[in-house]
Amino acid sequence: MAQAAAAHSYPSPQSSQVQTRYPDPSGHNEAHSSGVSWAAVFAGAFLAAALSLILLALGAGIGLSSISPWAGVGASATAVGRGAILWMILMEIISSAIGGYVAGRLRTKWVHVHTDEVYFRDTAHGFLTWAVALVLTAGFLGAAATRMLGEARNEAGAATSRTVDANAYYADAFLRAAGTTPDATVNGTAVREEVGVILANDLRRGTLPDYDSAYLAQVVSVRTGLSQADAQARVTQVFDQARQAADTARKAVAHSLYWLFLALLIGAFGASFAATLGGRERDRVVVV
Repeated sequence: MAQAAAAHSYPSPQSSQVQTRYPDPSGHNEAHSSGVSWAAVFAGAFLAAALSLILLALGAGIGLSSISPWAGVGASATAVGRGAILWMILMEIISSAIGGYVAGRLRTKWVHVHTDEVYFRDTAHGFLTWAVALVLTAGFLGAAATRMLGEARNEAGAATSRTVDANAYYADAFLRAAGTTPDATVNGTAVREEVGVILANDLRRGTLPDYDSAYLAQVVSVRTGLSQADAQARVTQVFDQARQAADTARKAVAHSLYWLFLALLIGAFGASFAATLGGRERDRVVVV
């Protein structure tokens, strides 16, 4: 009987590449223990979020140092845009990988668990670390942006009572005088506000109706001294410029979001993979 029991003894880890789950002789029930080490996840997430903010500040400083308000000086807009994309991807790789690795090294060691299950749990720990870090970073940046916008609006309101929006330039382009100075007694602010509302509404719809075009041409003709035909041509030209600018901004935002999605996806993979490396060092087991 002793020889039969010895013949059916458990194989050693060195004799088999696949670890099998065996009963715990101490009687500990694994069902009562959590498969997620949240302390390790939050530790890695805070580290990843902090690294993201540090690298973001460094990248912003490098970007601002490379540009110049003078023509022909500094990097071009295309070069700055490509550099920002590459830095964003590199920032996600560095911060997410370090955070995931730390989470893998700090998590609880699981005993009597199959190697494939350990690999899955480490991957999940890395992914959770990336997700928590993303939420923390987005929340911090969102709060900071909201505060800065609020302060900027308060300062602008204290400095001037005129409301300045994205359409102010095009509204002013409508009302530029043709070699003469407009009458100072005319309430120019009210006219600009009205023209700005019409412009914003037509840009939102993507078309300039005939009645709006005719009305704007009349306003431009009265304010600038242009003939009705020249005023009509100016209205059409400026509206096309405004629509082109809006479309260019829309495409730029869309492309930025595509690259942001790719960077975040790479960060998630980096955090998950680094967590498996950290977990392997923690357990010193061969992943199969």
